[in-house]
Amino acid sequence: MWTMLLKPLMGVATNAISGYVETKKIKGETKIAEIKAEKKRLEDIATGKIKWEQSAVEQMKGSWKDEFVLLALMIPAICVFIGPLRPHIKEGFEVLATLPEYYTHLLYLACSVSLGVRVAPGIKGLLKK
Repeated sequence: MWTMLLKPLMGVATNAISGYVETKKIKGETKIAEIKAEKKRLEDIATGKIKWEQSAVEQMKGSWKDEFVLLALMIPAICVFIGPLRPHIKEGFEVLATLPEYYTHLLYLACSVSLGVRVAPGIKGLLKK
């Protein structure tokens, strides 16, 4: 009688264990495949098959730098429409106009690179001088 009760339970337990082992095996294979894919991508970058720019874009996916540059550009444009802030914005741009030329070129270049422009328009000629 006990045998009749234990036999189905043993079958269920065996199936559960087999399913667990199979799941672990698949997860391990998936992890190995991910590691191999990342290794191949890095090798391709090293040999030049994948351009550096594409790699840089992938690395900046979680970066807040682009959002910071966008905010820095948009805040003055928005504040100009707020009356009490206009004198401050105007004064700020007057001060920016007095900065050394090399510094303004660096700002253009940094903003362009952050926004994904390979070479900012006009910077190429300025750097050759």
